[in-house]
Amino acid sequence: MKKPGRLSILIAILCVSFVVMLAGCSSPDSANQGDKLKTKLVLADPQWDSVQFCNSVAQYIIEEGYGYPTEVMSGSSAITFEGLVNGDIDILLEAWTDNLQPMYNNEIKKGAIEELGVNYDDNTQGLFVPTYIIKGDPARNIAALAPDLKSVQDLPKYWELFKDPEEPLKGVIYGSPAGWEVDNILQTKINNYNLDETYNYLSPGSDTALAASITKAYKEGKPWLGYYWSPTWITGKYDMTLLSDNPYSEGTWHNGYQTEFPSVRVTKVANKQLYDKAPEVVDFLKDFRTNSALLSEALSYMQDNNVKADRAAIWFLETREDVWVPWVPEDIATKVKASL
Repeated sequence: MKKPGRLSILIAILCVSFVVMLAGCSSPDSANQGDKLKTKLVLADPQWDSVQFCNSVAQYIIEEGYGYPTEVMSGSSAITFEGLVNGDIDILLEAWTDNLQPMYNNEIKKGAIEELGVNYDDNTQGLFVPTYIIKGDPARNIAALAPDLKSVQDLPKYWELFKDPEEPLKGVIYGSPAGWEVDNILQTKINNYNLDETYNYLSPGSDTALAASITKAYKEGKPWLGYYWSPTWITGKYDMTLLSDNPYSEGTWHNGYQTEFPSVRVTKVANKQLYDKAPEVVDFLKDFRTNSALLSEALSYMQDNNVKADRAAIWFLETREDVWVPWVPEDIATKVKASL
């Protein structure tokens, strides 16, 4: 038998080396290689705290559980919604549907976007007081100054409790920052309820100034009356009571806003192309759901610990498995837990 020559042996060695190299390329890191080929998913940030927290939670799960890279695109509600419609943005986790009409319904009908369900619909807004005004706070030695205060309609009896330091013959209601749509609603409501006879309406310069006025009053245990909403860090941190109002009806609301504020369906929406890009992520987002209490708690955590949404998301994933684990298959939950 003819012995193989040196060239044949060299070729054989090279072939074996090539096979080993291929095997190495498809071994432990093959899953990561596959993940790197996945399409980047873009989330909308209309620039408020709760949506930033929701984005951070979803991003962590999408990246660590499903292996898709993510990015956030910021802008106003109108700009980010337009980005969602034209495909520059894939996911919007807080679509305040009433504020986006009629565009919202029109684009769903056209098929440009698809609603993936409600994120939360227990949001509230209206006139609040610190709960200690009504119930007192024995731990802080604060007496109940208005135990019978329950509704907006009760306010004329209590104007002296909320006395305006600039005009002591009237009380003061802290309103919305000027320029917000709700500012006009509040002023119309107050006039129609004749509250302008006993109260002055004060528009703070910003939402930060409004929150600061609540914080100051709360820390000092003093009366405060004004507009606020949930979910927010204020309602997560402080015990506040929303004063009741006339039950909501659409006709009465549009005739001078003489009812309670209606809750808004805050939905999750995706560009139609997300079904092709990442169908398993669509399934996850359909199950993603929060509520005002949970979001207020998360926003309060951010405020108290001076951290941003990404750190709050990790805190949430570490401490609230009861909430998020049901959103995803078991293998995805395992990956996310292992990465924390």
